[in-house]
Amino acid sequence: MLFPPEAVSFDNLSVAVPSFIRHPTLRQLAERVQHETLNALTSPAMYEAHNASHSSRVLDSLYQTPIADASILVAITHERRPKLLLTRRAAHMNSHAGEVSCVGGKHDRGDGNNVVTALREACEETALPPNKVQLLGQLPIQTSKSGMSVRPIVALIAPGLVLVPEAGEISRIFWADLESLVTQPTVEYEIEYKMQEQMATILTPSWQVDGETVWGLTGRVIANLLETGFDRQLEWYYRVENKR
Repeated sequence: MLFPPEAVSFDNLSVAVPSFIRHPTLRQLAERVQHETLNALTSPAMYEAHNASHSSRVLDSLYQTPIADASILVAITHERRPKLLLTRRAAHMNSHAGEVSCVGGKHDRGDGNNVVTALREACEETALPPNKVQLLGQLPIQTSKSGMSVRPIVALIAPGLVLVPEAGEISRIFWADLESLVTQPTVEYEIEYKMQEQMATILTPSWQVDGETVWGLTGRVIANLLETGFDRQLEWYYRVENKR
């Protein structure tokens, strides 16, 4: 899908204000994610002195954040029973083929910041319109298995959007019920992995969502989202079971 650079302007992005969010689950999530995002400000006193609006402070914090190698959009529907947008990557991809992920991808020089990267990639992969997105904030950097730094950007999106998977990258779009993730137990998942010319079985937590296994970096991002928003403590590990 062709994606005109002018379609995402950082200055035109909107921020979800927690006091305007009707549903308690989303309001709590917004308050906590934005609290963490604002704590990353270099000089919060500067904004207090100039009486900057809450939304402006969130945007400034996102804009000041150093650019990561890649950014993903943790997109949650703004409705009574919120859902988390997930995709399964196409089987022919060079990296993470067939794995579950949030929409997102590598930073392009013209993006300017992590938020634009996440929104641009989300639009390219699923036709998600940037003007249907309200930003909440960001989560801590994660590191992919290839060593790339990945910045999760958390946002609300309008429910009922018609999303279309870009066949070159995405084989399926599906949704996870957010409130179920808060209480749903994880399931230990076995991965066959090559380590120093040997094959090994690695065990790690995962979620089962709509017939898909959610693990790896996506699982870590979700675990961090649940800890930040709802105090759910999850031990995320990779344990070598045996080598052959």
